[in-house]
Amino acid sequence: MGREIDHFDFTDADFVNFSARLRDNLKALEVLIARPGFGEGELSFGAELELYIVDDEGRPLHINQEIIKKLKDPQLTLELNRYNLEYNFSPVLFKDSCFGATQDEALSAIKKINKAAGKWGGQVVPIGILPTLQQSDTGYHAMTPLPRFEALTEELTEIRGGPFSIAIEGEETLQLAMDDVTLEGANTSFQIHVRVPTAEFADFYNAVQLVTPLVVAMAANSPTLFGHRLWQETRIPLFKQSIDCRPKDSLHPIPARVNFGNNWVRHASELFAEAVLLYRPILPDCSDEDPMQVLSEGGTPQLHELRLHQGSIWLWNRPVYDPVDGGHLRIELRAFPAGPSIVDMLANAALAIGLAKVIQPDIRKLLPAIPFTYCTANFYRAAQKGLDAELFWPSLKQNQPEYYAVPDILRQLIPQIPEQLASMGFVESDYMPLIDVIQERLETRQTGAQWQLNKLAELRKDMHKREALQEMLKQYEKNSSANIPVAQWR
Repeated sequence: MGREIDHFDFTDADFVNFSARLRDNLKALEVLIARPGFGEGELSFGAELELYIVDDEGRPLHINQEIIKKLKDPQLTLELNRYNLEYNFSPVLFKDSCFGATQDEALSAIKKINKAAGKWGGQVVPIGILPTLQQSDTGYHAMTPLPRFEALTEELTEIRGGPFSIAIEGEETLQLAMDDVTLEGANTSFQIHVRVPTAEFADFYNAVQLVTPLVVAMAANSPTLFGHRLWQETRIPLFKQSIDCRPKDSLHPIPARVNFGNNWVRHASELFAEAVLLYRPILPDCSDEDPMQVLSEGGTPQLHELRLHQGSIWLWNRPVYDPVDGGHLRIELRAFPAGPSIVDMLANAALAIGLAKVIQPDIRKLLPAIPFTYCTANFYRAAQKGLDAELFWPSLKQNQPEYYAVPDILRQLIPQIPEQLASMGFVESDYMPLIDVIQERLETRQTGAQWQLNKLAELRKDMHKREALQEMLKQYEKNSSANIPVAQWR
């Protein structure tokens, strides 16, 4: 969704043309994937970090366009709401200490952004959902005025045919209706990009799907919304519901545009085919490229329509086609929140990649032991309960589904991660400190979400809720800016 368009007054003919071009793109991708040598090359790591902009009282500050204009940094992009920004990190090869390089770039970028934001009395904070956010901070007045965001809102609202309903039950309950999709902007994440060899894509993707609930439980950092204590990772239900454009008829077969997937994957092109065949286009902006002609000449097509369409379907683990240098495939892991600190986010990345590599060799044998619906249930259970969740975990020795506590599963798998990361080309001195961060978090059971809830309960003894939320955020910002792992926060 970072790709800009110059208008949003689309016609019926635009949608028909775009749909036809999508199918041409899909055929071209299938031919390209079958090309000998496609996707070969050294593996790389990349990331995107979404940030809140706040004032000195922790309230959302509407200055994202001003910061963009001042810094003129091509790696800094606008987000849906005027108090959000996204920083796109430089991709780094595994062998080049990618985690350390990304951490250095992140700390430098935040320092630079804060210096610019300081002109308006602001600063940025990485956190899944801002604790001080109020319902009045959402709505059209909060939306960044760009054509792609206006088109997104208009099309999703038209498809929905009514307000977007939010209903989340946790320690407390939140129910409300929204006339637009700006509540989606309440969610900020740390999105991980991992380049995957084409031949291994399906197996590695399935392994990522299986282990994502474990990492969501460990990474949870969004326990409140509008002051309500909800899920450990409230972003998960909020993101889905805030842009759920399906008709209210519960029997309607259209899948949600935000979902965990529809099934286990058998081959690399399958996820792209699902995107084309299951989801109505909402941004029918077409290019002049003839992808089959480009292929016949030995080139690599851009597949503009397919890539744009993929950006309007928010799978929690999303396939990405990149045409750079002959083209390759990546997996974008989107389920993990921003924050608490840079080192915590990178530890989550190392955990996710390492766990998937541990599982990958046995994934085909394990899949018959875990129907995909069980994995989806694991995902939402982990988001709701965090480290207190019990998940169905498959075994080649099981006679029936068995459930295990998240910490117990992780204690068995984490010791296997270092060897697997090394086999992928990661540098030991780069990833071992992050595994230590994960181990400490597991031992203390202090995730970002749990720290927020504990601190809020402590402050509420002497403060009103709004004051407690502001003070909690102030202490959060201090620890986060010092890049202290959350397990060590007092």
